[in-house]
Amino acid sequence: MRPKFAGDLAFPILRTSQPGDGGTMRIIHDGHTPRIHPSARIAPNAVVCGEVEIGANTSIGFGCVVTAESGPVCIGEDCVVMDTAVLRGVRGAPLTIGNRVLVGPRAYLTGCRVEDEAFLATGVCVFNGACIGRGAEVRINGVVHIRTVVPAGATVPIGWIAVGDPAEILPSGEHARIWAIQKPLDFPRVVFGVARPPPGESMMTAVMPRYARRLATHRADEVVEG
Repeated sequence: MRPKFAGDLAFPILRTSQPGDGGTMRIIHDGHTPRIHPSARIAPNAVVCGEVEIGANTSIGFGCVVTAESGPVCIGEDCVVMDTAVLRGVRGAPLTIGNRVLVGPRAYLTGCRVEDEAFLATGVCVFNGACIGRGAEVRINGVVHIRTVVPAGATVPIGWIAVGDPAEILPSGEHARIWAIQKPLDFPRVVFGVARPPPGESMMTAVMPRYARRLATHRADEVVEG
């Protein structure tokens, strides 16, 4: 799902810098330059990195990080991404946000799909492969686990957890039930590409050196001037 841009054939690689946004850090990563619609507002201290598209009349707030880490990010039209939110696209799990979506402050979205007119409140976390249906709400500090599908119009209450496909929406204290659904979703393999280790062993020995090397590719990033 790619947002539609007016005059897409003549779409600029980067919009002209506007008064007050000169500090916005736009970064070329893995050869990809952010594509920002001329009518979008990007806060002066926001970071937009790599294969990112931001649609018309969308606002990216102060301190936000929008990064195509190893997969693309596509944000539609008339969206508001509030201060200090972090949005990441990753390999095998692009981040796609539809039109007229609100992403609250301190939210963390990685490798998920958010459909039109969804409402994601303060502190919400949505993980790899998840989908938030059209008009759904995830309220303050709600969590949507990997590969979870929240149906259109559904609500995840304050501090509750959505897990599974279709989502089962549970209070955080229901740990045993959450784990029974979450374990087969296979977080280690989906996120890090490794098998879940036997009980008492850690995946970190295998995962972290490789993950750190991947992030080190940012050493070659270039900041776009102007």
